[in-house]
Amino acid sequence: MKKPPQDLSQLLHQRGQLPNIAEKAELLMHLEHYVKKVLTGPVSEQLKVANFRQGVLVIETTTAAWAARINFQKANILQQLQAETLPMLSAIQVKVNPSLLMYAARATKNNNQITKIAATHIEALAEHAGGSLAIKLKRLAALASRSK
Repeated sequence: MKKPPQDLSQLLHQRGQLPNIAEKAELLMHLEHYVKKVLTGPVSEQLKVANFRQGVLVIETTTAAWAARINFQKANILQQLQAETLPMLSAIQVKVNPSLLMYAARATKNNNQITKIAATHIEALAEHAGGSLAIKLKRLAALASRSK
């Protein structure tokens, strides 16, 4: 007989290094959520909690300008984290990681809109095209009239 499949959460917490890795990942996610709650506004979208080792919280950000803004608020973040979540925290280190920009740019891009001017040009093109291409171009031009 075949064994029934095991639940993934049971596999993560059974043996080896996986329980330690899963626990640290959960801790980092919790800390990132808390840091983003402390740092409100656009700066919270530009950071990622990268690591926590030997009492030092490592925060990565996209540019040096955002790193400077976080560094100005570092004492406040440290004090709140020590008081409410992580008493063993001794320091916060801010690093610049430009590759975070790639992930942020992909998530916010939305190309599902078409302007009225583009729609009129596409409709004019559809008048000169024939067959199924004209039908498809007219449907494309109709996207401009949809509510945004």
